[in-house]
Amino acid sequence: MKTVLLAGGLGSRLAEETVSIPKPMVEVGGRPIIARVMDIYSHFGHHDFIVAAGYKSLILKKFFSDYHLISNNITVSLDSGKMTLVPTQPDTWRVSVVDTGPTTMTSGRIRRLRDWLDGETFMCTYSDGLGNIDIDALLAFHRSHGKLATVTAVQPPARFGNIELKGSRVDAFTEKVQRHDTWINGGFFVFEPGVLDYMVDDNEPLEKTPLTQIAKDGELMAHRHTGFWHPMDTVRDRNSLNALSEESPPPWLQFDEVDARNVHEIAI
Repeated sequence: MKTVLLAGGLGSRLAEETVSIPKPMVEVGGRPIIARVMDIYSHFGHHDFIVAAGYKSLILKKFFSDYHLISNNITVSLDSGKMTLVPTQPDTWRVSVVDTGPTTMTSGRIRRLRDWLDGETFMCTYSDGLGNIDIDALLAFHRSHGKLATVTAVQPPARFGNIELKGSRVDAFTEKVQRHDTWINGGFFVFEPGVLDYMVDDNEPLEKTPLTQIAKDGELMAHRHTGFWHPMDTVRDRNSLNALSEESPPPWLQFDEVDARNVHEIAI
């Protein structure tokens, strides 16, 4: 099964880095975040990726074309220049990098991949968020409901302190609060080919008309993920993920820690 990685946006809130590189190439723990996302799928045996590139797509193409050198050791015969790769990990990734236009929005990027998807079920995610998503469970849920689309619903990380009030008196002050009744789009989609018929405008974000209409038609289901999930939208997010990457394994690869409540799903 192919996995589409949306990797064409400007990433304006990370402008200090994305002025020179596309957002998916911003490093987390010394590796571009797009490679970290691919690690999640690879853990579950999914190695066939299509990168929907746009802004500074040449940098993505060069990264993947040179990946065999980046990820492995080499032995060079200095008299002949002959080089031999010495593998350091059993990567079996197959990556297609497709330039889907510098200003195309997310639904347009997916639509432009129609000929690459072979009329089959495919997975899709953003290249700027990490989570210990159980891909096997996600696919099993998608296959169980028979609808066109599944989105992974996640709980946003706590960002702000909370004040509990009684009248005008502060009753409690807490550092950060995560609301367990709040769910947002965490990416990690599974789509049937029929979703492409909803994607007719290059200027439409996936989250606007396409997903809204799919939901209205009763064809969108949500897989609840209550484990780790964190976006990389800001410098603060990048710094947080960098710190977390020092864990072994990092939390987005700690699949044994996924909350048992993940088995429950919701329809939207």
